[in-house]
Amino acid sequence: MSRYSFGGSGLTALALLLSAPTLAQSQDGGETVLERLTVRAASEELKQSLGVSTITEEDIENRPVANDISEIVRRMPGVNLTGNSSTGIRGNNRQIDIRGMGPENTLILIDGKPVLSRNSVRYGRSGERDTRGDSNWVPAEAIERIEVIRGPAAARYGSGASGGVVNIITKRPETATYSFSAFAEIPEHSEEGGSRRANFLVGGPINDMFSYRIYGGVAQTDADDPDINDGAADTTDSPAGREGVKNYDINGMLSWEINPQHRMDFEAAYSRQSNIYAGDTQYSSATDIINDLAEEGAETNRMTRYSLSATHHGEYDFGRSLSFVQWESTTNRRLLEGLAGGGEGSINTSEEYGEIYLDNITARSEFDIPLSLRWEQTLTLGAEYRGEFMEDDVSIGQTAVDGVDIGTPADPEERDPKTSANLFAVYVEDNIAVTDRLTVTPGLRADYHDKFGFNLSPSLNASYDVTEEITVKAGIARAFKAPNLYQLNPNYVYYTRGYGCPPGYGQVGGVGCYIVGNPDLDPEISINKEIGVSYSDFRGWNATLTYFHNDYENRIAPSNVPIRYADEENQRGRLFRWENSGPAVISGLEGSLTVPLAEALTWSTNATWMLQSEEKETGQPLSLVPEYTVNTALRWEPVQDLGLTLSATHYGEIEPRSASITGEDYTDPEDLETREAYTIVNLGADYRLNDNLKFTAGINNLFDERLFRTGEGANTYNEPGRSYYVSLSGRF
Repeated sequence: MSRYSFGGSGLTALALLLSAPTLAQSQDGGETVLERLTVRAASEELKQSLGVSTITEEDIENRPVANDISEIVRRMPGVNLTGNSSTGIRGNNRQIDIRGMGPENTLILIDGKPVLSRNSVRYGRSGERDTRGDSNWVPAEAIERIEVIRGPAAARYGSGASGGVVNIITKRPETATYSFSAFAEIPEHSEEGGSRRANFLVGGPINDMFSYRIYGGVAQTDADDPDINDGAADTTDSPAGREGVKNYDINGMLSWEINPQHRMDFEAAYSRQSNIYAGDTQYSSATDIINDLAEEGAETNRMTRYSLSATHHGEYDFGRSLSFVQWESTTNRRLLEGLAGGGEGSINTSEEYGEIYLDNITARSEFDIPLSLRWEQTLTLGAEYRGEFMEDDVSIGQTAVDGVDIGTPADPEERDPKTSANLFAVYVEDNIAVTDRLTVTPGLRADYHDKFGFNLSPSLNASYDVTEEITVKAGIARAFKAPNLYQLNPNYVYYTRGYGCPPGYGQVGGVGCYIVGNPDLDPEISINKEIGVSYSDFRGWNATLTYFHNDYENRIAPSNVPIRYADEENQRGRLFRWENSGPAVISGLEGSLTVPLAEALTWSTNATWMLQSEEKETGQPLSLVPEYTVNTALRWEPVQDLGLTLSATHYGEIEPRSASITGEDYTDPEDLETREAYTIVNLGADYRLNDNLKFTAGINNLFDERLFRTGEGANTYNEPGRSYYVSLSGRF
């Protein structure tokens, strides 16, 4: 049972309104036959933008991932993997980072529905979370395609999509299907963790009205040895390597075709991800407890995710609709950690666990209506609701020194562990064929948040066919991100006696600095612009070049200026809170090229060059991403059932921060260490044994280019060495 009351009757009414079908009938009572739409819906038009890439089922089969689909998403233009913040803390928890905006600005969807489980993990002083992100809740073999949406096209998805959107589309068996897959990756270096997994998918029609689908899987990636980074840094305690993870997933869907115009899908899912501890801490040195847990490869945290949803697809004499309502519930269970200063994020017990509960309710209804007014066009009207409800008596457990006033009870037992936020939105888009060559798509989204009020997000995208081969595309949109529940919560207290205090605001009278949540925050805003050109011809040549520019405003961070003394009488203990801070700018170039060198030989390449990614006032980077990234692959199919893929990724230099998150310049030159450019080469082969079985094998990091995490400058993560993989999949 949920730990919150959602206002039962009101939410139920909203869900029914958004998801219930309205049956269309023709005048003679027979089937309603819809004419072919002459203009694509706005959502489909925006997916043709230059800032959109699609990963197909075949791509995933030919170059299988070890565990997490972030491994293949990272090969798309504009995408890298980074930690949550530019400090490099938790650097091996690498998540999808689109256009240098950071993982918190990448919205993950499964079949168009938001996945927000990572929001149940405590948000730290420097903007980090000890989370693997939300890209690993679906086994790779259950995925039909992945849409990676960047820039202005992503703004239609609302809060959290300022960087972009990753939409994971799962398979829908149209005929009786029974499939399985097994995968194993073996590292050449025994101190690095290997992977193995097994998945299945079954489904198909039950009768003329009902069909079903069930998929599931188990997977495990082992942790690196606790001492893998020994000797990489000139420190007494080397930082930890990559943490391991165990995954268990099961998903079931029942599809009801009410009539040829209306379909309802009912879906339930359960997933559990637990870690295999490698000894990582946020700031502090390793303790006996941490060393023992790492040596054991203990489970120190577990994320359990449940979801239920109902989706309606409808066709009418005036257009079509898509509506859904989803409940997502996450339990974040982990060993208790320090909450303040140098001990923040460091496990301090091997026996006592805390639990954080997060419930998310999402409901959306969208109608596409073709019109023939002055121009042929398709109007899209939509409404959306998102509710976040958290119960967390773990992260609010920091006590306050006697005699100070921090705006919330000093005793955490007296603070309310529940916090919530509600977001309501309506939006309109119109995809207009102005001429045979020019298509424009204006849009406007209006959001109401129960904490900061209204936010408007206008957008305008356009596409012009210069010739049959050359198209120019451009877009501009105002995207936003609502403050997270930790930033908004005045009961969330962070305390430090110097480690996290801004320069000049250390201890006074034995009392350090307090940082508390701020319920009066405004949303973060990003003005996303892009313009580019694409080329495509009958020979199969494809090329794109895009310039993007994001002006980032109202970024949320702890203020470096105190609002008052926590103890006014004795003038000690400065009080800070989360505030909207200064602007930032991100700009760069993305390009892609596909060349059919021969009938069975194709070369494809994409590249990203970051021109700017920095806070305007401080010059510090927003995210630790390479200056440039090049992904290239040569695909050869010498015979019908055999494919060979030689691929490489070249990463440019990664520049570090030159100042701490509190604004203090680093004084040790080693703190400013740059991660030098490097290249990873992979070789893979896939062979279809018969109509049912496919075998895949390969070598990752062919030339054994290993990099070690030192925790200094931009050396924040491990790049594993050479490994060998095999995969067998069957479909019957």
